[in-house]
Amino acid sequence: MSTAETGRRAETVDTEVGPARITWLPAENAKNARLVLAVSHGAGGGIETRDLRALAAALPAHGATVALVEQPWRVAGKKLAPAPKTLDTGWRGLWPALTAAGLPVVAGGRSAGARVACRTAAELGAHAVLALSFPLHPPGKPEKSRKDELLGSGVPTLVVQGGNDPFGRPAEFPPGEYEITEVPYGDHGFAVPKKSGLTEDQAMEILTTAVAAWLSPLV
Repeated sequence: MSTAETGRRAETVDTEVGPARITWLPAENAKNARLVLAVSHGAGGGIETRDLRALAAALPAHGATVALVEQPWRVAGKKLAPAPKTLDTGWRGLWPALTAAGLPVVAGGRSAGARVACRTAAELGAHAVLALSFPLHPPGKPEKSRKDELLGSGVPTLVVQGGNDPFGRPAEFPPGEYEITEVPYGDHGFAVPKKSGLTEDQAMEILTTAVAAWLSPLV
């Protein structure tokens, strides 16, 4: 068991829209932790997704304390995510807990969680944004672009996107002041087909290696 798993703990945080929950996985050498990477889930799942699990397992060895955030609607056991405004309110409410250690906080999330991180980064003072599977547009509706949310983050931003993500393939993303890494063949959940020759472990290694390399010069 890793040091992060050994030190794993859960914290409940009250917000205006109900209790949220943070699962903390500390940096391997907690005294020398460089930053907090706070990542939340999307509208269709929780913190058990393959990408969030992979980051929680890999990043503590790189000096990052990982905070897996469950929004109030998930903690309450609801099936459907609320409106974006409510998601933002929940994120704002738990932000003080994320910054309590005095470390720079990288705001992140997958899908809807990535949108929340982008929308609130500047006002909350996030050090950077990690956007996993950013939903650039609804599937089959490229005209309904959410590019303004991404381009408006106001801080260094990394997008990690599956090569076959129906919510926006890497080639569809607009030019802007952000970085983008592709997980080849990955869908919106970074699942890769067997015929691709890429295993899930290899796909997650691409993701975690890219994130670790991007985080390294930030602080």
